Amino acid sequence: MGSWFKRSKQAGGAEREDPPTSPTRLPTAEELAAHISGNGGTEQDDDASDHTVEAEQVTSDRQALIQLCLYALDRARSSGVAERIEHGLADVGVVALRPDGERFDPAVHEAGGAVPTDDASLDGLVAETEVVGFLDRNRVLRAPIVTVYTKNVPQ
Repeated sequence: MGSWFKRSKQAGGAEREDPPTSPTRLPTAEELAAHISGNGGTEQDDDASDHTVEAEQVTSDRQALIQLCLYALDRARSSGVAERIEHGLADVGVVALRPDGERFDPAVHEAGGAVPTDDASLDGLVAETEVVGFLDRNRVLRAPIVTVYTKNVPQ
């Protein structure tokens, strides 16, 4: 009795054994050359998919994966895992934004709090980054949430 995965029904309902359909040998170099020269090798195939649709799909998939990584990064309990995700994002062009010590810019940063200071030179500078921001190819994905130094006003 044959294996269940090799059997199929014939028109009359009787089972028959099918020979394996996988190739038993690799093509030779001559056969490959004949195949390539037969269709030009680089000519546009009428059945080929639309590359603009594929590029849009790749871009969409990339953005979805980046958002998923940011979601995982925000919820990572291990600093090692968070660091690894951040390095992986950097490898594909997504840069972390930690503007500590920079001048606060409401167009780029989101204020999450203020720290009073008596030092006038610190007034308006970012004291610390509360939530890391991210930039993807010069496009802001998420603005960093920062704490800003504010000068104490004498009373």
